[in-house]
Amino acid sequence: MKPWEARAGDPSVTGTAREFAQIWKQQLKIVFSNTMTSVDGNARLVKGDAISEVARLKSESGGDLGVGGAGLAAGLIARDLVDEYRLFINPLILGGGTPFFPALNRRLDLDLLETRQFGPQVVYLRYRRRR
Repeated sequence: MKPWEARAGDPSVTGTAREFAQIWKQQLKIVFSNTMTSVDGNARLVKGDAISEVARLKSESGGDLGVGGAGLAAGLIARDLVDEYRLFINPLILGGGTPFFPALNRRLDLDLLETRQFGPQVVYLRYRRRR
């Protein structure tokens, strides 16, 4: 996602891509890694227990936290730290990959909040965790 930092000021980038780049550049990003030594742009690096750090941020934050990455998301889902799910379904058969949802020993009930369709293939689904 690093290229979006540069695209925010690139005059050849227009429309929706420019709008996204400007929003992305302003947004603080937290990178969880035990191997990286530094990050660029509007980001900070966190080493160690990502799940505990997200739980701490969630308890302190007055706003929303977005999570990217199947491994991190699965850990947060397993500890019931995810309040809302925003899924983009784009049917494509790959034959493998990292599961987004972890194996759980309990049921998580969700309420559908929103749906959208983008073009002929992509569907956006937004769910809230029922507590």
